[in-house]
Amino acid sequence: MDISILLGLQEFRNAIGACLVSFMSKMSFIGEMNTVLAIIALIYWCVSKEYGNYFLMGWSGGRVVNGFLKVSACAYRPWIRDARIIPDSEAMATATGYSFPSGHSTNGGALFGGGMIRKEFSKTLRIVFAIIMVLIAFSRIFLGVHTPQDILVGTLVGLLVMWLTMKLIAWLDKHPGKDLLVAGIAIAIAVAVAIYAAVKPYPVDYNEAGELLVDGAKMANDTYKGVGWCIGFFAGWLLEKRYINFSTDVPMMTRITRLVTGLLSLYAVSLVLVPLIKKLMPNAGGTIISCFIQMFFVVFIVPFCIKHFEKSTARS
Repeated sequence: MDISILLGLQEFRNAIGACLVSFMSKMSFIGEMNTVLAIIALIYWCVSKEYGNYFLMGWSGGRVVNGFLKVSACAYRPWIRDARIIPDSEAMATATGYSFPSGHSTNGGALFGGGMIRKEFSKTLRIVFAIIMVLIAFSRIFLGVHTPQDILVGTLVGLLVMWLTMKLIAWLDKHPGKDLLVAGIAIAIAVAVAIYAAVKPYPVDYNEAGELLVDGAKMANDTYKGVGWCIGFFAGWLLEKRYINFSTDVPMMTRITRLVTGLLSLYAVSLVLVPLIKKLMPNAGGTIISCFIQMFFVVFIVPFCIKHFEKSTARS
């Protein structure tokens, strides 16, 4: 059934839907991991620290859940399961890891679904969030890189984790002294998922030419990314709360300065430092460390620089 749906969409895409490929590729781009991280980082630095923490906590947690499910199900991508599936080449390049559940859909469920379930946002804004979330998920089957069940479960994972995150933050507001316990448990779970991904056996299937269809160790890379981001968030979140405590209640020009400098520095970390670490350490450890640094930079290093730079500027 799932392959039949993809073949139908593929036929439509090749016949009269080519004009939609560019649009769907853009929707898919919005759901990419680094895009979502950049959007949430800007919210955290420039718009609302409260909502930024909510999105970062939920998204990083959702990535761990998604990664755990991916290496547990070990579902092959549609074009591996059926040679008739010919996905869009650009989308195929971003289709890393196992197929189930969809990481892009989890990202969309976390960021836009996470906004959709916040009742304090206007009805119109929540509808817009819902539409974007659905379009991100649909783009993945339209482009042929996921099955319907991949995107459905991926979206539900994102939504469920964001709902639980909302409840957790409300509980922490009443029990602020429990932040160390929460961070410790979250980091322990992330480490356990990394160990599980490293030691579990993976399917070993070969094609007619005797070539390995899928390398399980490489497929687990997305899981290690989620682990690194999760540990980086909770370590940075705890330290920022205790020692920095920066604010987003600042003038518009200060917000714009944060946006420009923060985004440029994040791109430098993501495009230079992260690839360098992965090149020097082309293994699971390198992936975890690089993603830890990326998230820790967002949650702690940038707020540290913001607090001290703006304080010194105010004095002068």
